[in-house]
Amino acid sequence: MIPRHPTRRGSTAAFATLLAVPIATLIAGCANRAPDAPAPPMTPAKGVALKVCAELASQLSLPATTITSAAPVAADVLKVGGAPVGEHCLVVGRTGERKSAIDGQTYAIGWQMRLPTNWNGRFYHQGNGGLDGFVQPATGPVGGGGELTNALKQGFAVLSSDAGHSVRQLPLFGIDPDARLDYGYRAVATMTPIGRGVITAAYGKAPERAYLGGCSNGGRHAMVAAARYFADYDGILAGNPGFNLPKAAAAQLYGAQQFAPLATTNDLASAVTPAERRLLADKVLARCDALDGVADGIVHDGAACRTAFDLQRDVPTCAGARDGSCLSAAQKGALQRIFDGPALPGGGKLYASFPWDAGIAGADWASWKFVSSVTNRDPVAMAFVFQTPPAAPAATADPRAYAMAFDLGRDAPRIFATAGVYTESSMQFMTPPNADDLTPLKRRGAKMIVYHGVADGVFSSLDTVAWWERLNARHAGDAASFTRLFLVPGMNHCRGGPSTDQFDALTPLVKWVEQGEAPARIVAQARGAGNAVPNAEVPASWAPNRTRPLCPHPQVARYTGSGDPERAENFQCR
Repeated sequence: MIPRHPTRRGSTAAFATLLAVPIATLIAGCANRAPDAPAPPMTPAKGVALKVCAELASQLSLPATTITSAAPVAADVLKVGGAPVGEHCLVVGRTGERKSAIDGQTYAIGWQMRLPTNWNGRFYHQGNGGLDGFVQPATGPVGGGGELTNALKQGFAVLSSDAGHSVRQLPLFGIDPDARLDYGYRAVATMTPIGRGVITAAYGKAPERAYLGGCSNGGRHAMVAAARYFADYDGILAGNPGFNLPKAAAAQLYGAQQFAPLATTNDLASAVTPAERRLLADKVLARCDALDGVADGIVHDGAACRTAFDLQRDVPTCAGARDGSCLSAAQKGALQRIFDGPALPGGGKLYASFPWDAGIAGADWASWKFVSSVTNRDPVAMAFVFQTPPAAPAATADPRAYAMAFDLGRDAPRIFATAGVYTESSMQFMTPPNADDLTPLKRRGAKMIVYHGVADGVFSSLDTVAWWERLNARHAGDAASFTRLFLVPGMNHCRGGPSTDQFDALTPLVKWVEQGEAPARIVAQARGAGNAVPNAEVPASWAPNRTRPLCPHPQVARYTGSGDPERAENFQCR
């Protein structure tokens, strides 16, 4: 009889023969090292040519899995940055199909794998965004916006899944307790050996190195994998990670409540208009832009800016009507409360504060604050997925009304609650356990790169900074030996904003894992006019191909004082 769920407890023991490195070897390698010492670099992966493709549909036999199709894809069918990705094999399947005893729905993990004809010996597990539910093309993001390359183009075999529910089941999948856990962490555990099995059958050998990455909820998946599945992945790439996603969703509803009384129309964006956000961004720049040694429209020294900028002092207060040249006292009060983080009735904060940054003028920042917070995203996620027990299906017929009625004192505790068949709270199944202690990851030589847009409108970059600093304290100031955080000034959620947001963080991660070359900087480029994937928010005053170094926290990119300030080579990380 086929098991209902092949890896219900997140174990990959049933697939031990597919692992690239035997467990005994891992134990032997650790025996002679200090308890918290990092392992030496792993040997570089070596690839082979694809052996079979269409035959996989009939030849593959994996636990609780149905292969629905396997077919070759021509080199120019997929493109990235305008360039063809390369010839590959597309395999589509479903794993762990079951019927829920709670809501009567049929659930399964839908997935696809793309297997390059010329394989580099590496497996890339792609984490996707939002509430999942979609099998996004398995191409493997490498970081930022307007990517010019991806993991598939670089020769990785890439896996993408819907995390255990379909788009038709959004967001009511949260009523089923197993679907919640699959979305939170178990789908990654289930799909890891499936992905390895497909690779082994297609190439005649298991992957020698494995990576997992994504942005937003995909970044959360990556951070969860670093904590839960450290033995399965050699490199972790986490972008704008929503690792405290239930708290961030509550903060979104709180923010909508602050803006609502200021809105002059039914559109929440009228609470702070584009002109008013541009004014605020300009005032932040006036105080903070030159703190890194050059006035260039980018606030690199965010820590200094938190001291230098004061909303009440530095932005004019309207004496009369709002006209875009000032902010009203009520607007300032609402913005201050939102940027300070949601305050709990009994004292303390539920979620982190947000940094002041010029990216507040970005369209994506506005979308998260004024649209997602009152439509079918944050309110429904809170009602059905993050709240325990979940709300009745009719609870969010009017998501805006739900957001306005949300009460931090009454409702926020539900993200920490369990009840009946809901044996894990959302703060248990969504967040990485022991996120501040990644000793197992460190000991086996795995590495982790985290990047975060400073002007993220939904997940606070300061929350990620605070996590890294706790991690560094736990590891006695040595976190940078295996985990590095790169902040992207001006960038909104995963991409966009007035920023240099075009970069490849996967290549330096591979070099770090397999060659021991720790990334001292990652060079990022603006997507101005003429770029293969342009960004309309790049200021006209910038060189369209401006480059900047992204520096490992707590270092800051500072102008050397000479040379073209549009070029990264004239900045130092210090």
